[in-house]
Amino acid sequence: MDLLLAEADRVGADIALANDPDADRLGVAVPLPGGGWKPLRGDEIGALFADHILRYTEGDDRLVVTTLVSSTLLSRMAAAANVHYAETFTGFKWIARAIAEHPEWRFVFGYEQALGYLVTGQPLDKDGITAAVLMAEVAAVAVAEGFTLQERLDAIVATYGRHVMAEKSLRMAPADGAAAVAGLRAAPPTEVAGHPVTAVQWFEEAGLLRLQLGDDVRLQVRPSGTEPKVKLYGEGIGTDPASLLDALADLLA
Repeated sequence: MDLLLAEADRVGADIALANDPDADRLGVAVPLPGGGWKPLRGDEIGALFADHILRYTEGDDRLVVTTLVSSTLLSRMAAAANVHYAETFTGFKWIARAIAEHPEWRFVFGYEQALGYLVTGQPLDKDGITAAVLMAEVAAVAVAEGFTLQERLDAIVATYGRHVMAEKSLRMAPADGAAAVAGLRAAPPTEVAGHPVTAVQWFEEAGLLRLQLGDDVRLQVRPSGTEPKVKLYGEGIGTDPASLLDALADLLA
């Protein structure tokens, strides 16, 4: 990324794109007005894709899909565009299943916050190369219309609210992590750092516990399937959920 951004700076690029070694993920950075570059979070890239795709496709049979731990922003964008929306477990096999289960709907976009995007009908898996091509188009259209990509993001925030994401990991042995999450599920808190818990959901196949704190804050926790840790995810609309994740982590310790 350092080499990429140095080259993008040298040529005055409007966008910097990077794939990982097997090219199934996409990283994006945009120039800052005062110089330098801002790497975009996975959900910000997802919002740019959704904004572009929903603007340049038609029909109420369209379907967009994302995962449990990605931002809820896509659901709001889908509702505004009057298109179908599905939320799946983490992983593109689940996104593919959501598509396959609804052949009557026309899939147009799917993503997960860990830089995985599906912008074509085939193959039903994340693909960083087609995503990079489409993101180049997103940037080109923005420039042609007199906007920067940051201005596009600012317009999305103005329309749907600022969705602030946070993540945290606690190192735990797998058995301890599973037990900690199970204990929280058995006796969920009624409040987190003074914020009342208004809804609790359990997603069995994902091993994920979701706590809703009013309309604007969502906290989630699950044991990692591949590492000795418990992962926590927070989303706040107009508020930073990081301190609430810290408080939730204290309940697990």
